[in-house]
Amino acid sequence: MQRRSVTSVLAAASLLLAAGCSSGGAPGPAGSLAASSAAPSGAASPGGTPASPSAPAPPAKGSVKVVSTLTTGLTSPWGVAALPGGDLLVSSRDTGKIFRVAADGGRKTELGTVPGVAPGGEGGLLGIAVAPPFGRSPQVYAYFTTESDNRIARLNYDAKKQPGSQLGAPDTVLKGIPKGQIHNGGRIAFGPDKMLYAGTGETGDTGLAQDRTSLGGKILRMTPDGEPVHGNPDADSVVYTYGHRNVQGLAWDGEGRLWAAEFGQNTWDELNLIEPGRNYGWPEVEGKGRGDARFVDPVAQWKTADASPSGIAIAGGSVWMAGLRGERLWRIPLAGRQASAPPQAFLQGEYGRLRTVVTAQDGGVWLVTGNTDGRGEPKQGDDRILRLDVR
Repeated sequence: MQRRSVTSVLAAASLLLAAGCSSGGAPGPAGSLAASSAAPSGAASPGGTPASPSAPAPPAKGSVKVVSTLTTGLTSPWGVAALPGGDLLVSSRDTGKIFRVAADGGRKTELGTVPGVAPGGEGGLLGIAVAPPFGRSPQVYAYFTTESDNRIARLNYDAKKQPGSQLGAPDTVLKGIPKGQIHNGGRIAFGPDKMLYAGTGETGDTGLAQDRTSLGGKILRMTPDGEPVHGNPDADSVVYTYGHRNVQGLAWDGEGRLWAAEFGQNTWDELNLIEPGRNYGWPEVEGKGRGDARFVDPVAQWKTADASPSGIAIAGGSVWMAGLRGERLWRIPLAGRQASAPPQAFLQGEYGRLRTVVTAQDGGVWLVTGNTDGRGEPKQGDDRILRLDVR
């Protein structure tokens, strides 16, 4: 099986987005997700028109209730993947371990340690995802930092084996993502089209975000084998969008539109609506209103002290965004491609740094704290997973 790397992206550099970017930043037909046979139902077209009508906007004001604490004592939790039965898989950034947390009672079972993880700074074992369908031969996908790069690998998962020995050897599907002490990105998720998406960072080297030959500062779209997908802006590249600083949140709404949360530098954090081939501006612009048609404005923005967003989830027609530095949970109600009301903050300062949000099967959300990541102030019981009733 062919393995993708930055080398293959370099080979396609001269073609990347040639048909997909005009001076106005709008991709042409070759970059259209709607042109792909694998496109998710209801995906927004590059021209900005949803493929199906949007659901009614949720109320302008929402509410959050902490129903329970599912589990405590997690070490540097980062990625979370929900299993079909409701249990959660949780990655530990600094130990390289993956745990299964029972949705009923919160019992933790160690699956094992991902070989090759080299934690340091903001790197380590980051996002995880489960491949659909999660059947007889389940596979867990992991985004992690090695001594040389960030990469994505899949590991067979056998729950019948002894705890600590339930993961198979990693099978690398994509390598060559730049690594650094900061801005490693790391969120991965399977979309409605059953393709694998990944948010990457520019590692502090700002030029990588606009460098279309680099996998840094991008959102990537690939097959489960790590190959480019028909309908990507360039046929030979996994690069889906560019001009990102550090993407750590990915989620799809009910119409199949992809949303992403992104760390700003000193001014604005962003929530972006993601469309193939578009340029999201970093490092040329940060936040809204710069008046440059080459770049996509965010749908919502925050002062960096109020957010520093990591994971996002969509529930009840709103984006729920975890804030690290901001130590709060943000609600952004959606009306199609726009926010229908100003963002609303909850839980400010109550649980410290918030790392990941995951939609529960009944419409609630799981919220994971991030106080043991070296930047927080852990309290007794940290880190923990909270069950929220959101409206």
